[in-house]
Amino acid sequence: MKARPRRGRPGLSAPGPAGITRGVLAKRVIPCLDVHAGQVTRGVQFGRAELGELRNLGDPVQLALAYNAQGADELVFFDITASAHGRATMVSVIEQVAAQCFMPLTVGGGIRTVEDMNVMLKAGADKVSINTAAIQNPDLIRAGAEKFGSQCIVVSIDARRAGPDRWEVRSHGARQATGLDALEWAQRAVALGAGEIVLNSIDADGTKAGFDLAITRLVSEAVHVPVVASGGAGTLEHMADVLLKGKADAVLAASIFHFGEFTVGQVKEFLAQKGIPVRR
Repeated sequence: MKARPRRGRPGLSAPGPAGITRGVLAKRVIPCLDVHAGQVTRGVQFGRAELGELRNLGDPVQLALAYNAQGADELVFFDITASAHGRATMVSVIEQVAAQCFMPLTVGGGIRTVEDMNVMLKAGADKVSINTAAIQNPDLIRAGAEKFGSQCIVVSIDARRAGPDRWEVRSHGARQATGLDALEWAQRAVALGAGEIVLNSIDADGTKAGFDLAITRLVSEAVHVPVVASGGAGTLEHMADVLLKGKADAVLAASIFHFGEFTVGQVKEFLAQKGIPVRR
């Protein structure tokens, strides 16, 4: 694995103006970069790459450096097309970012085997995120955790409301129904060795109308690993709500950061004012 500088252990806060002491479990603020054909893109809903409904937002390495400077706790890259050519591009992106940034990096999209995980971790990623491949082959979670450690294995869950108090897991970029209950799948993934869950609300993703607090809280209270809330961030209040009411351990967002509505620093300042522990 590549050695590179670190800010410190993710989630542990340093002393700061908010009065947070070292050792308090801090909530994380995580920008997400969707990479398509070597560029960061953003759309309103999942599965729109094929229809050309994505906005090109620029070079992933330059954006990563900007978020590093803003004090992002981590950075997530998703290869939303995951072609063979895209995989080579993503490896290059991770190598460049890992050489210049202090924050931990997570990479997802098209990771289907333990060897795929190994390639990304060797490139400089700290964690790999699996979604459809884990649904198709749950033992991939166990195999990855056994080889690299649970702390390296993130299971990303795309959940869509399917009725009162029920959310269904979607696969293939949220294009396909699976019949799996999102809460049950999260619990199974953790039992198999997942060290973190990224829970994305398909209904809310890209809408900037707020996170799905109900499913986030259900999953957060049901598993013993960190849960990262994704999908729906539009205001600073949304982020505070999903951490306080949704019991999430971290917030992941794209549009509000990419379009310059808020910086990571502004989010952290607001959360600190709400009494939420953050790294400063």
